[in-house]
Amino acid sequence: MRTVRTRRGAAERGTPEGGTPEPGAPGRRAAARRAFVGRPFPLLVLTCGLALAGYAGVRLLADDWSGVVLWFVGAALLHDLVLLPLYAAVDRGVVRAFGAAGRRERTVYVRVPAALSALLLLVWFPLITGQVDERYRRATGRSADGFLDRWLLITAVLFAGSALLLLRASLRERRAAKERPPDSH
Repeated sequence: MRTVRTRRGAAERGTPEGGTPEPGAPGRRAAARRAFVGRPFPLLVLTCGLALAGYAGVRLLADDWSGVVLWFVGAALLHDLVLLPLYAAVDRGVVRAFGAAGRRERTVYVRVPAALSALLLLVWFPLITGQVDERYRRATGRSADGFLDRWLLITAVLFAGSALLLLRASLRERRAAKERPPDSH
C-alpha cells in the first residue's frame, strides 16, 4: 500500500514536500525528545514503581538494615556462583538431548514447567523445607504442613500438562507429514 504525502502532512512533520526533514524542524525535535524521555504513561508507571520500591526499601531497612543487606548479598552470591551454573548446565543437557533427537525447538516443553516450578520453590522455600514452621504458625495461626506436598503436586501437574502439549504437537506434526505429498527427486 502506498501513502500519499500532502503539504499539510509534510508541514506537520516539519518536512518539505519532498519528504526530507529540515534541520531543527519541530517534528524532528519532538520525535527526538519522545525517543529520549519516552511516552508519558510508561514514564509515569516507571516513576510510581521506583517510588514504591524506594518506600518498601526504606521500610524494609528501617529495622534490621544489616541483616537485609547481608541477605541480598548472600542471595546474589548464591545465585551467581551456585544456582546459575547449575541450571545452565541442566539447560545445556536438555538442549543437547533434544538436539540429538533433532527436536531442539521442543526444549520449551521442559523449560517452562521447570522455570515455574523453580519460581514456586524460590518463593515458598522456607515453608516447603519446613524451616519456619513455628514462626509461620505464630504469625498466621495455621499449620505449615503440606507445602512440600502441594509444591510436588503442582510441579507434577505442570510437567504432565507440558507432556500433553508435547504429545499434541507431535501428533499434529505426524499428521501433517502423512498428508504431505512425497518428494520426488
